[in-house]
Amino acid sequence: MVVKVRIPTPLRRLTNGREILEITAADLGQGIESMETQFPGLKERLCDEEGEIRRFVNIYVNGEDVRFLQGLATSLEAGDEVSIVPAVAGG
Repeated sequence: MVVKVRIPTPLRRLTNGREILEITAADLGQGIESMETQFPGLKERLCDEEGEIRRFVNIYVNGEDVRFLQGLATSLEAGDEVSIVPAVAGG
């Protein structure tokens, strides 16, 4: 099942400038591992030392925040769209 992943501008230097990646994965955790295999260094930007999604990274599957779903265990289906959105702070 092919899933599209939207990569934010700050992470595109790790994906050779690609804005959208296509991955095959049953859940978000597998998807992140798949992206890490293709683009080393991406996982450490998304996940902390315990392997959980970093606090300042928001990940959505079809517009739903995975923190309110099953986190890294959120299942993915063919045609789903994953969006990675780094938190923005300022004032």
